[in-house]
Amino acid sequence: MATVADAMKVIAALSKDDFDKLMIALLKKGSYTESLEKFTEKNRFCNGRVCPHCGSVAVVRNGHRADGKQKYRCKDCKSVFVINSVSITSGTRKDLSVWEKFIDCMMNGFPLRKTANICGIHKNTAFLWRHKILDALQGMHKNVVLEGIVEADETFFPVSYKGNHKLSKTFKMPRQAHKRGIDHESEEIDENGKKIKVKKKNKRGLSNDKVCVPCAVNRSGQSIAMVGKLGKVSYDCINAAFDTRIKDKSTLCTDKEKSYSKFSKEHSLELYQMDSGVSKKGIYNIQHINNYHKRLKDFIDKFYGVSTKYLNNYLVWNNLVIYAKETYEEKAKIFLTYVLTTVKQEKCRDIPNRPNLPILV
Repeated sequence: MATVADAMKVIAALSKDDFDKLMIALLKKGSYTESLEKFTEKNRFCNGRVCPHCGSVAVVRNGHRADGKQKYRCKDCKSVFVINSVSITSGTRKDLSVWEKFIDCMMNGFPLRKTANICGIHKNTAFLWRHKILDALQGMHKNVVLEGIVEADETFFPVSYKGNHKLSKTFKMPRQAHKRGIDHESEEIDENGKKIKVKKKNKRGLSNDKVCVPCAVNRSGQSIAMVGKLGKVSYDCINAAFDTRIKDKSTLCTDKEKSYSKFSKEHSLELYQMDSGVSKKGIYNIQHINNYHKRLKDFIDKFYGVSTKYLNNYLVWNNLVIYAKETYEEKAKIFLTYVLTTVKQEKCRDIPNRPNLPILV
């Protein structure tokens, strides 16, 4: 009969990846359940107590709340807080096990209804949690700086006002609704002052009905993508997206877009531009960015259309879950240890009220 000692020998021989998989399997089975407060305390205060309001380390214990949670007080800013104050889990009544299930659903790209059923929460709660997590993840994305051989190109998504219509007292549709590429009718005034219905075609090609998303990747699996502007790409759009985000002296590979030439000169980058129909010049190519675009489009298509005001969040979601080269377990750990404990407080009521077109220029 196998003993605990035998099991420990087997565990000791496991690789780091296999050991992480075993730990996650045991956690999901419920062999060990950690409270959200203990988890947050362990990760937030791993280098000592820090005030989430001002960053001071002059923090002392300050009794307990009526529900038993430990309170802390900052001697500098005089704030009184609990361990998960100013975080996306502030005020939550769900324990860590539910958040772990939710993050596992996000790692698999599950839709809201399926995620809500798995986690035992309402669909609207699942939507708010999704964007709270992705908003927190934006902080990590903003710190990404690409170096080495960097490939850049832009892609385009139709402008979508999905989610702005129902129950809104302030939103007014700025254009005729698009029926998935089908011609639509609009009312116009003829020369006699009468209203007539005119059949119009939806715009094709690049126009202000599409949003430009500049993207860049390097060979290490790091990536940058964000909503830039409406219509065709420009130098201002590229500079707003990549300024300080691509390290000087790096090598930039692009297509023949002229804006990249000016950007490269001003940021001391060595530039390789590929002719139309050519994606490779020796070790320099734009095959990685083309692959990134394909995987990004496939990811976005899973959600049957993403509202433009939330598109930046889906871009950062794709960058971590789909494109980054870390293992599944490493990505899940990033979600847990960074997103759930980082200083970030997004009010639920503010999420639907963000700008409909979050463009840079």
